[in-house]
Amino acid sequence: MAPATDSPRNETLSELREVGRDLALRWSGQISLTRRILAINIIALLMLAGGFFYLDSYRSRVLDARAAQAGREARLIAEAVGTVPPSDRNTLLAKLARDTGTRIRVYARSGALLADSRALGVRTMVLMDPDKDPAGQRIARWLDAGIDIVVGAARAPLYRERRNGRRWPDVAGALGGAVSTTVWRAPDRTPVITAAAPLDGGAALMTAVNAREVTKIVRVERFRLSVVLLITTLVSVLLSLFLARTIVRPIRRLARAAVRVRLGRAREVVVPRLPDRRDEIGMLARALSDMSLALRARIDATESFAADVTHELKNPLASLRSAVDALGRVEDPGLREQLRAVVRDDVRRLDRLITDISDASRLDAQLSRAHFDPLNLVALLRGLVDQRLARGVERGIRLRFDSPGEPALVPAEGMRLERVFENLIDNALSFSPDNGVVAIGVRVQGDQVTVSVEDDGPGVPEEAREAVFQRFHSIRPATEIFGQHSGLGLSIARTIVEGHGGTVMAESREDRLSGARFVVRLSRTEPASDQ
Repeated sequence: MAPATDSPRNETLSELREVGRDLALRWSGQISLTRRILAINIIALLMLAGGFFYLDSYRSRVLDARAAQAGREARLIAEAVGTVPPSDRNTLLAKLARDTGTRIRVYARSGALLADSRALGVRTMVLMDPDKDPAGQRIARWLDAGIDIVVGAARAPLYRERRNGRRWPDVAGALGGAVSTTVWRAPDRTPVITAAAPLDGGAALMTAVNAREVTKIVRVERFRLSVVLLITTLVSVLLSLFLARTIVRPIRRLARAAVRVRLGRAREVVVPRLPDRRDEIGMLARALSDMSLALRARIDATESFAADVTHELKNPLASLRSAVDALGRVEDPGLREQLRAVVRDDVRRLDRLITDISDASRLDAQLSRAHFDPLNLVALLRGLVDQRLARGVERGIRLRFDSPGEPALVPAEGMRLERVFENLIDNALSFSPDNGVVAIGVRVQGDQVTVSVEDDGPGVPEEAREAVFQRFHSIRPATEIFGQHSGLGLSIARTIVEGHGGTVMAESREDRLSGARFVVRLSRTEPASDQ
């Protein structure tokens, strides 16, 4: 069964592209997390600051309502003044000015001033001199001007006294027979509302009021909104700094540790695990810590492997060098043939060592790219046993295969698992005595498939059952010719099995007889259903 090598590669590239699209931040990816956190909170504050625009529209609505009210009052006062004789008008004007808090003036058709409540002694509308205001009022006025500029508020015309009534737009409108109102701006930036209504005989009556309470209400609301905005800004900045401290700082620590690992200092770098954090950053820290530990273990294993390789290669090389040096000095044909045999054996041993070392060094990378398909272990093992029997088994050793009555399917790469069981069977045959029995059994239990290989040899001592899987383990049968095995077979078998998500270990035989028992456990897969 040929493995599909292109499919997993394409799937991996597709996954990487999808992850890249998910993590793409375009321009925001160029900005640090601290600035992004602050920017997001500031945007929320700017939305809150939009309340100043609402206050401006609120002020406009209040002034419109007051202007409409002033127009109705002017019309009612004009009607009331028109019902009394001319001799009583001044008395009524003074009383109405006092009751309504407005300044009332009457203009003739020509624009001449006929009557003024202020001249009658009623000072109901007095404009404040801004130069005599206290410092607090001046600051408030400057703030009003600044906010009006920011929100783009319309600026009312400045209120100035005019003796000729026709110079007042409201009086001009009233002389034309209509009720007219205008909102002005006093020197202290408070609104002044004037309204005019027609009188009998072609005259016009005009009222004026300094609506300071509108400015006061708006200033109070602006002050409250400013306090809320200030407090919210301080809280937002503090929360942003807290988030930056709890998110950005640990990420920077992890990044610095990763950089040190990249610079080749993995052995001395301690990646913080942040055990108290249960969020994604804690998960990232622990994942990076585990990765660095795995990298450190891999580096140690590589160094140990390199040292072991050097040691194992030196022995046949030393023997080969001695034999080659001796060939030039020995004249005896028999001795020369013996030396040539030594050279041939050492060359074969070196070739076997190099081949097994190459396979062992590439296994991890190859298994990470392997594509697993459902594999029937019963058929695989039966084929191996039949092939071995067809070639003949030395020393009268018998092979026995015990299989279940059902397929044992596991997700696997067939060639890799075939090598595992070949190594285990070869190992069992090597240690089995003459006329012994090597039993291969398959058992299906729930979601697990167990394969056992047993022999009648001396067995594996309990204290050495883990050591036999180490690289270049050198315990071999006394009858075996030196150099026939590299000592990597069981190590390669464990690497392959673990790459398939399984386990392999040495155990005692279930029947308690003498001999070794190696057990491979793999996850079972269900057969594909027909569509």
